[in-house]
Amino acid sequence: MEIRYAGGPTAVLEIGGVRLLIDPTFDAPGDYPIGQRALTKTGGPAFGPDEVGPVDAVLLSHDQHPDNLDRAGRAYLAGAPLALSTGSAAERVGPPVRALPNWSHVELPRPGGVLRITGVPAQHGPDGSEHLVGEVTGFVLSGDGLPTVYVSGDNASLDVVRSIAGRVGPVDVAVLFAGAARTALADGAYLTLTSDDVVKAADLLGAGHVVPLHFEHWAHFSQGRDTLAAALAPLGDRAHLLAPGERVTLP
Repeated sequence: MEIRYAGGPTAVLEIGGVRLLIDPTFDAPGDYPIGQRALTKTGGPAFGPDEVGPVDAVLLSHDQHPDNLDRAGRAYLAGAPLALSTGSAAERVGPPVRALPNWSHVELPRPGGVLRITGVPAQHGPDGSEHLVGEVTGFVLSGDGLPTVYVSGDNASLDVVRSIAGRVGPVDVAVLFAGAARTALADGAYLTLTSDDVVKAADLLGAGHVVPLHFEHWAHFSQGRDTLAAALAPLGDRAHLLAPGERVTLP
């Protein structure tokens, strides 16, 4: 398995001969309206959609926030063969977005077998905030002879992580959205995992490797690379805090 980090939540993940793109965001820095407010992007991606090239599917945690799907990301999405996301994203965006309800799965062909992609819960804020932040999903990737990979999406709840760990068992790789995002929408409550919670989530999952995403390039993150580096230090070689454009190959 290889993962290449673009910036924000965006990464290219290759596993068992299948190429996946996580949460496509390729726009330049600037202010991006969302309702009556705006999110401020402070840094651009290390590479754009042309360098991503064709993928077999897009894993879209949700469509309603510009830090997870922006204008250039939507343009890329329109040409993708398949995107898996929430039911509300499928309704709003239309094809190629397909709803992947929690604990349902699709199988993508790969050399010598299939890659199974299972939808799993995500909670983008404190309990009771879904009506404010909208529907979000995560993913578990698995297959014969392949590592089991958890992609959290914008999840802030360790209870959700605990429930996933109870159903899928130890995972080989945990791709965890971090940054401790905070906005006035939820009265300043955390909307994604804190740096310390990334480590707690990794322990709950029994993760062999941890790759954080979505911890920089947006002003609403209250924690970032420095706090992650400190929190992840005890994990040693299990932690992979990538720089934009960097890639890592995992066993």
